[in-house]
Amino acid sequence: MHILDRYILRQFVQVYFICWFSLTGLYVVFDAFSNLDEFLGHAERHGGLLKVMGEYYLYRSIFFFDRISAILAMISAMFTVTWIQRHNELTALMAAGISRRRVVLPVVVAAAAVSGAAMLNRELVIPRLADELIKEATNLDGQIGLDMQARYDSKNEFLFRGLHAFANEKRIEKPNFMLCPALDPERRQLVGQNAYYQPPANGRPGGYLFRGVTQPLDMLQEPGLKLNGRPVVITPHDAPDWLQPNECFVASDVNFDLLTGGHQWKHYSSTWQLIRGLHQHADEFGADVRVAIHSRVLQPFLDVCLLFLGLPMVLQRETRNMFVSISKASLAVFGFMIVVMGCQQLGAALLLRPVLAAWLPAMIFVPGAVALYDRVDR
Repeated sequence: MHILDRYILRQFVQVYFICWFSLTGLYVVFDAFSNLDEFLGHAERHGGLLKVMGEYYLYRSIFFFDRISAILAMISAMFTVTWIQRHNELTALMAAGISRRRVVLPVVVAAAAVSGAAMLNRELVIPRLADELIKEATNLDGQIGLDMQARYDSKNEFLFRGLHAFANEKRIEKPNFMLCPALDPERRQLVGQNAYYQPPANGRPGGYLFRGVTQPLDMLQEPGLKLNGRPVVITPHDAPDWLQPNECFVASDVNFDLLTGGHQWKHYSSTWQLIRGLHQHADEFGADVRVAIHSRVLQPFLDVCLLFLGLPMVLQRETRNMFVSISKASLAVFGFMIVVMGCQQLGAALLLRPVLAAWLPAMIFVPGAVALYDRVDR
């Protein structure tokens, strides 16, 4: 690596971390003051305020990095180039026969590396922290019951219903599952005191363990219910070794987070999890999930496109005022983000096809970004 590359990379990294720590700090300060009462109440039971807040915002900072990584890379690139221009270092480098494009090459590589790190964070790290990220400051313990919305399991053909959901125990209070006629033409409801989600283990499918079954009681004495040869409701008659007389087990691929997470779960899932969920529950997932899958695939390319839109405006020979250049680049970035978010919203509302909604920003901005970057040395 040349001295020039190390110098520019050092400037880029310094600006990036200063911006990231500053924005993350502002987010933590504002959010912490808004939820200080909840943190104080939780700290009395869990080892102190600093421990509770430190753990909570550590997870949030990882997710915050995913949200702002592309913008920070763009800001860092612009300030790095502006810095060397302001001190006439770019003029000296060009006098030595080094082109503008060669000067900004380390910045482009660094921004691409940031985009790659954000992609790994999005696909590998955030899904493992989903249980922590889905917690709200007002319900850190998960002891407050959340109102449950009905959700349909299209694979096993029954409707989830319940009074409240408790995240700390993965428990549904007063579950009332509506069974389809194909499962049981006579008994349409399965009612119990509580239902606990259990992940797949030891050859047993994932699903919900009903305890205190109140309806229908006669089902517990009979063989379980099957759909297309696949067990859906397992009774003590089938599994006396792990089910009590007043229990039954309902198999389902709809896990507790998917059942109660609302629209948040897709932000904390990997692309593979979204694709798998779409195949298993296509009827339940809206167009927003399809848009999210295509957007995940396209995101690294859009990050680089965003960089190529902003950098040429800072490097323009016609503009001597750096503040004017940065303002132009900022407006381009703002317009870029508006178009991307607007297309995604149109796709989620089915006003555009999900594939087109995700790829339309690239169709609009990539040709312009290539043309602008091609003019850097002219």
